Amino acid sequence: MTPADARDWRAINRANWDERVGIHTGPGGYDLGALRAGRGVLNPIEEAELGCVAGLEVLHLQCHFGADTLCLAQRGATVTGLDFSGAAIAAARSLAAELGLAGRASFVEADLYDAPAAIARPAAFDLVYTSWGATCWLPDIARWAAIVAGFLKPGGRLYYADAHPAAYVFDDLARLPDGRPGYFAPYFARQPVVSVDERDYADPTARLANAANVNWLHPLSDTVNGLLAAGLSLDWLHEHAQVPWRMFEILVRKGDGDWHWPDRPWLPLAVSLQATRR
Repeated sequence: MTPADARDWRAINRANWDERVGIHTGPGGYDLGALRAGRGVLNPIEEAELGCVAGLEVLHLQCHFGADTLCLAQRGATVTGLDFSGAAIAAARSLAAELGLAGRASFVEADLYDAPAAIARPAAFDLVYTSWGATCWLPDIARWAAIVAGFLKPGGRLYYADAHPAAYVFDDLARLPDGRPGYFAPYFARQPVVSVDERDYADPTARLANAANVNWLHPLSDTVNGLLAAGLSLDWLHEHAQVPWRMFEILVRKGDGDWHWPDRPWLPLAVSLQATRR
């Protein structure tokens, strides 16, 4: 692929994510045992930070097939999940029906940038929830921030957790001889990164036929300043030397279930923040 292919970023990425749905809901994908048992769990970082959601109106943006959406519903929230993948939304609705949560969780198929028209509930939500591998698929982070702010009630909050942009500079596709990830994309480039990667983060045995993808590396300052410009106040920001998936081959899984550097925390792997609509 060439940089010119980035003009079709939405179609390229949708094909990639449509294919991942079958992998992630299959035997080698996500572990849904706890969710099906009625006690779904989030990743360790969210579990430590998110707090109680019972009684809240929650909007889960880029919800994939709804595993976290339904976990929040099990905890007493009324949740709307949105994703641009038709396959993901179909799987989410099926899983909600299976779990008896269709009355508490609803799902909307729409592109993130079309969310205000697709949901049409401005200033209606207590919490907007966005996590893990979400904003790297979006070209305009300031517009994302404005959409988030538009959905929040005054005093409502955004919870955001994702891979740290400093970690996105590196990738195993440019691996060094000693096994460490090598330089992959400039931190401040703000240009689309077009790549072909057959690997899947959840199932290491899977190989994607729709392996092309288009990503954007957003410097952390762009994300924070976008939220501030949209009218949110930053409550806190945390950096973490762990991440919920094996971002690099050199990482090791520890007792908390997350993936960590094998020897020392060389650089942040994840970032989380909370921001409140003023």
